[in-house]
Amino acid sequence: MAVNDTLEGTHKIVESAQQQQQHSGLIPTLNDFSQELTTLNLGPTHPATHGIFQNILQMDGERIISGVPTIGYIHRAFEKIAERRPFYQITPLTDRMNYCSSPINNMGWHMTVEKLLGVTVPKRAQYMRVIAMELARITDHLICNSILGVDTGAFTGFLYVFQEREKVYEIYEEICGARLTTNMGRVGGMERDFSDVAIQKLRDWLKTFPAVMKEFETLFNRNRIFMDRVVNVGPITAEKALNYGFTGPNLRAAGVDYDVRAMNPYSSYEDFDFEIPIGTKGDTYDRFMVRNEEIWQSLRIINQALENLPEGPFHADAPHYYLPPKQAVYQNMEALIYHFKIIMGEIEAPVGEVYHSVEGGNGELGFYLVSDGGRTPYRLHFRRPCFIYYQAYPEMVVGSSLSDAIVTLSSMNVIAGELDA
Repeated sequence: MAVNDTLEGTHKIVESAQQQQQHSGLIPTLNDFSQELTTLNLGPTHPATHGIFQNILQMDGERIISGVPTIGYIHRAFEKIAERRPFYQITPLTDRMNYCSSPINNMGWHMTVEKLLGVTVPKRAQYMRVIAMELARITDHLICNSILGVDTGAFTGFLYVFQEREKVYEIYEEICGARLTTNMGRVGGMERDFSDVAIQKLRDWLKTFPAVMKEFETLFNRNRIFMDRVVNVGPITAEKALNYGFTGPNLRAAGVDYDVRAMNPYSSYEDFDFEIPIGTKGDTYDRFMVRNEEIWQSLRIINQALENLPEGPFHADAPHYYLPPKQAVYQNMEALIYHFKIIMGEIEAPVGEVYHSVEGGNGELGFYLVSDGGRTPYRLHFRRPCFIYYQAYPEMVVGSSLSDAIVTLSSMNVIAGELDA
């Protein structure tokens, strides 16, 4: 792909410059470290840590020689809370994991419950879910890449794309009435069909956003100052990334083309034509470029889903688990009974054990669910990609400067809501 060729050429240019600087003694190596060390707490209140977590760094001047990540400053115990809630009341918890792309979390949870219940979702609802999830992926990547720009001193790109993020949130409002924590969708499909206003807003945004995205790329992709800050910074090899359990853009930036949407399709992703961008070295620049290209691929998927949106119902025929229309509740005794039983948490799930994963904004987001036949999950575990790959951060920043540690963390897109214990 074009992005891969660009990355390879850029790396060669910057490597040559850095080798010349090292020979001239401008860039110190690990052998140059003295024995006078300083302990530095990077977080939990540092504005550049992007969340409430801490890194205890051992510093030799400006150079990092070791680091220990600390999590737990947000401790909600959301898995245990979820084990005490009815299945359909867990969506507000998944909303607050990766809150930058909450619809993906919600849809992943609903698909997990549907797998346990044996519910088949209509094609229209599957396509609607794809549109919502890809919009969420775009906003997630926009947040990551634009704030990476801010962390390197470039504020303009952030202002450009956050206006587009607001437009996506307006589309969310038309779909479900909420913006950040959307509580979008339901077990069995969507809460409501896309309105004409929502579809028109989506079409308008699809026409205007590409020009803004191209301008954003023009500001950064070949910017000399930006490239000096991110090329060969915080690299990780494909082998180490796999050993650490990386998934998502951080793994693909290291050269591994694993994507849950392609490897284990769900919600009709097999119907769509898209590519999986990969990097070469797994450094900060690769992660930035891969996310940029994934935004273009998400636009490609959304356009296909919108143009080929099937007719038919937007939810499954599953009255035991899906709330009946309000008008039916007012007029039909059976609908009233189902409404009461669902709201009061009196619906029991079958005994079973399932795992389902989706391609979240930061990687494979999985849900491991064990049911003993009760009204709530017996055991529940969320596979949060940020929690898994954050463990590699100390190794990725050893030998680099403190400023490099900031942009490395920024490019990894560690979301504190997914570090919850």
